[in-house]
This record gives sequence, C-alpha cells and structure tokens, in this order.
Amino acid sequence: MLRRLLLPRLIDLVLVVAGVSVIVFLMIRLVPGDAVAIMLGANSEVTPQALSELRARIGLDEPFLVQYLRWAFAALHGDLGASLWTGRPVAEEILANIWPTLELTFLALVIGAGAAVPLGCIMASRRGRSADMVLRIGAVLGLTVPSFWLGIVLILAASRLLPGFALLGYVPFAENPLGNLARMVMPAFALALPILASLSRLIRSAMLDSLSQDYIRTARAKGAPERVILYKHALRNALIPFVTNLGITTGYLLGGAIVVEEVFAIPGLGRLILGAVTERNYPLVQATILMVTIGFVLLNFAIDLIYGFIDPRLRR
Repeated sequence: MLRRLLLPRLIDLVLVVAGVSVIVFLMIRLVPGDAVAIMLGANSEVTPQALSELRARIGLDEPFLVQYLRWAFAALHGDLGASLWTGRPVAEEILANIWPTLELTFLALVIGAGAAVPLGCIMASRRGRSADMVLRIGAVLGLTVPSFWLGIVLILAASRLLPGFALLGYVPFAENPLGNLARMVMPAFALALPILASLSRLIRSAMLDSLSQDYIRTARAKGAPERVILYKHALRNALIPFVTNLGITTGYLLGGAIVVEEVFAIPGLGRLILGAVTERNYPLVQATILMVTIGFVLLNFAIDLIYGFIDPRLRR
C-alpha cells in the first residue's frame, strides 16, 4: 500500500521540479534586458568588447541548452550558483531572506485555516439562517478582495487610528517577540483573508454533505447530542477535503506573500525576487523560484500521503 501511494507521487514530484526548472530558466532569459548591459550600465566606457568579456566570464555566451545543463547538474549536487552582482552563493542570500516569508506564510495559514473551521461549522449548523447568510456574504467579499489592496487599506486605517504605531518593516522574533508580532499581524491578516473565505466555504459544503449521510441520521436516532453529531461525526469527515486543500492554500500564501511583503516593507523573498528580476540576476531568480517550487511540491506530497492515511478508500 505504501509503495502504491509513494511511487506515483515521487514520479510526479520529479517531473514537476524538472519542468519548473526548465520554464524558470527560459522565462527569465526571455525577459527584455541584458544582465551584462545592466551590470555595466553605470560605467561611462562600455564597449562591445567589455560586454563580450563579461558575458564570457559569467558563462552567458554559451547556448541556452549548455547553460541549463551546467546549472541543472550543479543544482543536483547542491550548488545553486552565485549572484551575478554580489558574487555570494545564492543559497546564502535565500537563507538570509527566507525567514520573514516563512513566518508570514505560517501566521497567515494559522489565521486562515484556524478560523475557517469554526466559521464553516457555524454556517453549516445554521444553514439558511441569518448567521449563515451574513457569513456567506462575508466569505464572498473576502474572496474578491486582493491581499495587497487590503494591506494598503489596513495601513491607512491603522495610521489614523493608531498614530505612532510601528506598521512597516520587520523585526526578528528572537530580538523582539512583541515588536515582531505587532508588525506581522496586519500583513498576516491581509494575506489570510482570501484563504479564510475559501476554506470556510469548503468546510460548510463538506459539513452539509456529511450531515446528510445515513450515519448522521443513525446517530440522531440513537439520541446523540447535536454538538457531538456536529463536531465528532460530521466534522471528522469534513476535514478530509480541508486537509487536501491545505497544500494548494499554502502555495497561494507563498505566492501572495511576495506581494504583501512589498506593501509592508518586509525584507523577505518577495523583495529578493523582485530585485533579482529587475537586475536580471539569473542564478538568484532561478534558485529562489526553484526552492519555493520544491517546498510547495514537497508539502503537497506530504499532504497527499496524509490524505491517503486518513481516507481508507485510497488504501484498498
């Protein structure tokens, strides 16, 4: 059973990572602009010979296929290359900027997923009532509000209501836990709102489906309390699609965090990627997007395995 679950997903994982590596490698080179010309742009004496020499020195004069194979072979051995601008290994630059992004994603996931379960249960248990209607309308609105726009609105509102309150920037949690959380709560909420709206609707739908099953009617016929029926029997089965969607949700959060970080001036992977794209820093863009993709694929791989153990039908 374990082999049947693992093997297809491992093959999918390898194919996805390989495909993304090719797409990222080609797309960054198709963006208008020459990395070498940008690097030498500040010099007044830029000659074709200087461009050719620098292009040869950093390996950009070879065909794309040769460049890709050399980069992929080095990446398989743990060498993601060096920044074209600083000369530092890109792995070091990623590690120096990844923690704010991971913290923002984690907080948004806790807020979104944590609040979605009780809200979904409330909507399902009060189907057709005013509470259900209000929460469903709120969920639809939450799905339509872009995270970056909500972030801007939150900054403007907080600057009026709480003048002098630190809204932007980032303080490491180890240095100042309270200052860190004070700066991260608004971007985390702005990032979590669409996820909260989506997952709460998913929980509601799954709960309504569970509540219509025969085993729920049997439990009611035996006189089980409604709270036990709702939270012990119905919610347990409703969590199966919820867990499955957490992987996709986390991928959305990682992508949305890049934009939200710019709004709140958080020095995470978002600023790193945008700066690298502007500078045509090919190794840094390739490595960053590849690492984010691998993390997303591995998370979905783990959730697929969890889903396989939760749902006995997949083990037959």
